[in-house]
Amino acid sequence: MQRYTARDIWEMEDRHSPRMGCSVVLGVDGGASNTVCVCIPAAMPFADPLPVLARAVAGCSNQNSVGEDKARETLERVMAQALHKARRRRSNVCAVCLAVAGVNHPIDQHRMLDWLREIFPSHVKLFVENDAVAALASGTMGKLHGCVLIAGTGTIAYGFTTDGREARAAGAGPVLGDWGSGYGISAQALTAVVRAYDGRGPETLLTNNILDFLGLASPDELIGWTYEDQSWARIADILPVVVESAEAGDEVANKILHNSVGELASSVKAVVQRLALSGEDGKDLFPLVMVGKVLEANKRWDIGKEVINCVTKTYPGAYPIHPEVEPAVGAALLAWNAIASELDGDLRAVA
Repeated sequence: MQRYTARDIWEMEDRHSPRMGCSVVLGVDGGASNTVCVCIPAAMPFADPLPVLARAVAGCSNQNSVGEDKARETLERVMAQALHKARRRRSNVCAVCLAVAGVNHPIDQHRMLDWLREIFPSHVKLFVENDAVAALASGTMGKLHGCVLIAGTGTIAYGFTTDGREARAAGAGPVLGDWGSGYGISAQALTAVVRAYDGRGPETLLTNNILDFLGLASPDELIGWTYEDQSWARIADILPVVVESAEAGDEVANKILHNSVGELASSVKAVVQRLALSGEDGKDLFPLVMVGKVLEANKRWDIGKEVINCVTKTYPGAYPIHPEVEPAVGAALLAWNAIASELDGDLRAVA
């Protein structure tokens, strides 16, 4: 199958994408593992399921992982592909929300906004957020209130109050200790295997299980495997092996997961405390949106449930939400909510 670049698709707009009659909104969720773009109609009734005109997927768009140029190339390609699938042009777009990992500072946001302005017509409303914001919106239908915990390849806790204050915890990447993430859990498991092989740590089922999973013959080979490609997602792929080992009763694997629960819960608690989401008495209700493969239930080891139990002991008002839509849809809803009051005016005239 031929793979088109973003520029190829933009150039095909006039030839192959007849202008349709309605405006659209683009929502993009970019993380360490992949990037997803959805295209939804701007004149959108809230229905179940939400109407998604097109969806496109590409690779990592975290500029801290792959560099700014490659991240932008991926983002532009996935937006172009989504519009092409929806048979829409850039002139049909009325709003775009990029929610991308690695966007952690206003400087990052402004640079990304300047870049987007070069791509889209001047009438398009543009929004750039961290990917955690879209994850929160995926559980609250585009409303920014409460706390989200993402635990996938990386991890971050992010919160918003109804008056617009925000706070975050963790999300600093593997070097600075996102230990509750898929990467963090897997890296600790690899370390445990090496320690056991050296005689510096206890024997563990992780040794044989990880070696079998990777197709390696000896722990010696882990060094070469690890350093030939240090991408975070590749290391995080070992997560299911750690969970399976813990479910089989391995003490080392269980300790790693218990410690990870504590790390994840402490991130949530830090955000809740800083924003006073639970109110003065600590009992006010607030949504706690749970997103990411680490938080998915397994046979006996349910990390997400353990995190919730830990958080609610301190903040009983936290009520968990497992979103029914993906974060890219959350990003689209953020943009849609921001322009909803204008849809009956000038923006519809653009369509």
